Amino acid sequence: MAGADTLEFTDANFEDEVLKAEVPVLVDFWAEWCGPCKALTPIIDELATEYAGKAKVGKVDTDSNRDISMKYSVSAIPTVLLIAGGEVKEKFVGLRSKSELAAALDGAAG
Repeated sequence: MAGADTLEFTDANFEDEVLKAEVPVLVDFWAEWCGPCKALTPIIDELATEYAGKAKVGKVDTDSNRDISMKYSVSAIPTVLLIAGGEVKEKFVGLRSKSELAAALDGAAG
């Protein structure tokens, strides 16, 4: 279950919520059965709370949203994309630290 500030991105809302966003967006591609994804969830939730108003932070369930997962060549999860201005600025594959993801957000938000 996602945190209160963590958004859910889908094939249907990805363009409006992510690509057209006026702030940087951190997108976590995950699946329910993925152990490392579950380990990353608390970090994503913390970032969503800490960056509320400065950036969007959310998750894409790769099992339910195959189109967007394929569009961004997500072949391993977790994969986290930093998207700003409709373009991928950074791509992180595998479990990453909160500080690494926060630094990417700071760079994009600053």
